[in-house]
Amino acid sequence: MKIGVFTDSYRPYTSGVVRSIETFTSELTSLGHDIFIFAPSYPNCQKENRVFRFASIPAPTNPDFTLALPFSLQLRQTMRRWEPEIIHVHSPFLLGRLGAHFAKQMGVPLVFTFHTLYDQYVHYVPFAREVTRELTRRFCRDFCNQCDLVIVPTGVIGEHLIKMGVRTAVKKIPTGIKLEEFSAGNKQWLRHKYKIAPEEKILLFVGRLGQEKNIGYILDNFAAIVAELPATRLVIVGGGPEEEAIKKQTDRLGLKNQVILTGTLPRSEVINCYCGADIFIFGSKTETQGLVLAEAKAAGLPVVAVRAFGAMEMVRDGEDGFLTEAGDRKAFIKGVQQLLTDRELYQRMSKQALLNAGTLSSRQSALSLLVSFDELIKTKEKYRKAR
Repeated sequence: MKIGVFTDSYRPYTSGVVRSIETFTSELTSLGHDIFIFAPSYPNCQKENRVFRFASIPAPTNPDFTLALPFSLQLRQTMRRWEPEIIHVHSPFLLGRLGAHFAKQMGVPLVFTFHTLYDQYVHYVPFAREVTRELTRRFCRDFCNQCDLVIVPTGVIGEHLIKMGVRTAVKKIPTGIKLEEFSAGNKQWLRHKYKIAPEEKILLFVGRLGQEKNIGYILDNFAAIVAELPATRLVIVGGGPEEEAIKKQTDRLGLKNQVILTGTLPRSEVINCYCGADIFIFGSKTETQGLVLAEAKAAGLPVVAVRAFGAMEMVRDGEDGFLTEAGDRKAFIKGVQQLLTDRELYQRMSKQALLNAGTLSSRQSALSLLVSFDELIKTKEKYRKAR
């Protein structure tokens, strides 16, 4: 099967969307399918086979992210020569719109994976945020209704789209994880790299350092945890526009010696961080899935997270972690403290985290996606013949 993937974010940029595309591409390619990715270019990004790069400009609110200029003299020729059987877009904006245009022009099915609650990101807009939020919802709804299928990573997001007025068929297919990556991780790397003593417990956050990740909430809670359990460190893995603000808050809270900011790390080192930590903590209220939660569980880490959207399905409250209500700092802090002090509870949740992560196989997710693709292609072909 020839699958054209149009995305507004791709490596070397790091995000859950990029990770999802990488995971599905790897699995689908290993199953013998032909994937061609259409993505923005970045300074000094390496040339890759089966990746078409568009000229791009830095995003005004995030210089690490680039905005593709959605046109190219070579694009039409490339599409006609390659002739995709289906187009899968990962954004309703620039390149997503371009992918939709080519799907219509070439008469092939259009699939959209709804990765992001875009209306929750209006804090990046300097004015008229509520108006922007409503316009964004309408924009996303209308784009979904142009597609043949909308993929969502969790059922709660599917329900959210239906309430927004999406009439297109919606199917839940989570981004899976490669469990073998975590079984091969180095459990000592994190402590050796950052000189963390054996008796210290490690709380871990992995993700983009943006306002929507609610890292300030994590730091405030961590300050209270350290006050009771001083032999505790917080490791924050990732980069992003909030890095300086996080450093300032860390200093203001007197946590400079307790918090480690690693910056962006290679994938192998991120896995080592998961494998070397004790608990994963997560404050985001905007996740459609929260892939990092599944990855943490694959490393055997119990999770303490805010009960919101995707996290509600990724964490089984009281089984492999704790879900706390947004803003309930006492419950969040208590959950972490319980896991740090109750060894029996910790071991039980750690074991269950590993078992539950096993249900999120990347191969199984890829096979589910292929079934949907095949059905759409057959339906489209049947429609053509009937005309």
